[in-house]
Amino acid sequence: MAIEPRGDRTLAAEEIPNRTASFAGALHNVTGARLVAEEFLDELSRVSPPSAPEHWDDILLVVTELAANAVQYAPGPFELRMRRTFDGVHVVLHDTNTTPPAPRPFHPSRGGGGIGWHLIHTLCDQVSVVPGARGKDIHVFLPW
Repeated sequence: MAIEPRGDRTLAAEEIPNRTASFAGALHNVTGARLVAEEFLDELSRVSPPSAPEHWDDILLVVTELAANAVQYAPGPFELRMRRTFDGVHVVLHDTNTTPPAPRPFHPSRGGGGIGWHLIHTLCDQVSVVPGARGKDIHVFLPW
């Protein structure tokens, strides 16, 4: 008896897009990183749509915050890497500052700031910082 294939499709490795982009570290590169992330998510959604609509926006927000922090606190270039995992998206941002990020108090009377690292920890399933001789990698895992 032959078994007919069902409509279910397992994600083959070659179908899952990966993305790597390097940036000089200028303020407009924050927008560039967000656009790269949006392109990645658009491609990914053709293979595997998000399990909830807010996952798309959460990933874009986290990438924007990571890129903005790299521009503000790390001199020089940064690199964004994104890949699909079995249940989500793995984002890595490498910058040239070896100091791990630390939460700061939020002071709205002084123009804001201090909320990005808290947002990243709230929206991500897992966050880790791997310092090295030439900077650090911030790894975050988000649901998709």
